[in-house]
Amino acid sequence: MHIKTRVFGEIEIEDSKIITFENGIVGFPEMQRFAIVHDEERGVNAGIRYLQSIDETEFAMPVMDPLEIMPQYNPEVEDELLRPLGEITGENILVLVTVSVPKEIEKISVNLQAPIIINAEERKGVQVIVEGEDYKVKYPIYDILQEKKKSAEGEGN
Repeated sequence: MHIKTRVFGEIEIEDSKIITFENGIVGFPEMQRFAIVHDEERGVNAGIRYLQSIDETEFAMPVMDPLEIMPQYNPEVEDELLRPLGEITGENILVLVTVSVPKEIEKISVNLQAPIIINAEERKGVQVIVEGEDYKVKYPIYDILQEKKKSAEGEGN
């Protein structure tokens, strides 16, 4: 399938790459089909990928693996919330968090309180809200990304 996107222009999405969110995502219940797109032109960019809507092609949300910035990230999620995904195992689970990229890049943050959980085998996803105060909606990551970049550059020498 070919779609014309705001972020990537015209791209091809294989049917096997489409992830279905039965209830949409937070704030966008009508958007139910997405694909994870890597921005190859801009490089890996600290592990940031995009959750590209198939239903509303103007919409693409930056996402990343929370373990990249918080290795101990392990929110408790009620089993009932994960039921639409089918059987979740350590091999088929993919957890992502949304990235907020403001004009002042130093204020870049991730939302650790509303992870996106995907069963990669079934290609089904849900976004859940984590209860409690352990994880912030706007967790700053600029310094963490800068430190990772320095470490990577140091290893390259």
